[in-house]
Amino acid sequence: MRHIPALLLFVYVALANGTAAAPAAAVPVLVELFTAEGCSSCPPADTMLEKMLEAQPASGAEIVGLGEHVDYWDRLGWKDRFSSAALTSRQQKYAARPKGGDVYTPQMVVDGQDAFVGSDLSAARRAIERAISAPHGVVRITCDVSAGNALNVTVAVSGLPASSAGERADIIVAVTEDRLRTEVKRGENQGRTLTHAAVVRELRTVAEASGPAPSADAKIKLASDWVRAHLKVVAFVQERGSRRVLATSVMAVPERP
Repeated sequence: MRHIPALLLFVYVALANGTAAAPAAAVPVLVELFTAEGCSSCPPADTMLEKMLEAQPASGAEIVGLGEHVDYWDRLGWKDRFSSAALTSRQQKYAARPKGGDVYTPQMVVDGQDAFVGSDLSAARRAIERAISAPHGVVRITCDVSAGNALNVTVAVSGLPASSAGERADIIVAVTEDRLRTEVKRGENQGRTLTHAAVVRELRTVAEASGPAPSADAKIKLASDWVRAHLKVVAFVQERGSRRVLATSVMAVPERP
């Protein structure tokens, strides 16, 4: 254990302490981090997400990450190359829920429900424990990478828990990239080299999750600067109003045949 970095050990202990015993199969739990390279309080949260994904320390859970870089820091000295207005809009939808709270960075959201400061390990542990105990459906992902830089994704969903009254849900697909580094030249993090995991490169709603066994297809173009060996596909089902995540899955993007 002495070879494990101190923060990795800390994350393991903080999340594993008090977590329920593992069920027969780990429950995929979606952990979103809204972050920005221009935010001086974000690097510890970025590191925490990275270590959580590496260690998978929460008994009974498979932590699935989305690092979502917002764009409202871009005008304050440093433009984050991973930021987008679409991810800012996604964060604003969480804040727009009843008792949704404020928009800030770093902010972590677990299974679309619990939102808290993104570097708060204790809050992360409690949120993941609650997520494990909630009912979840099953998402299966298949990928076809035979067509050059086009990634053909098929998502099949089954066993979804009952939606809240009046709710409709969507199937959402994301492509994330790990092991990204940036040397920040200006702004609050000037002079620092930042590392990121599970950075959202693409996120789109591909279909409504309706019927007993909803499914969807998506064709995603992989940009030339994305490192294929570091890419993952994340697919999940999310209610539109409550933002509750009903099912999640993740797989690595396969190499070309």
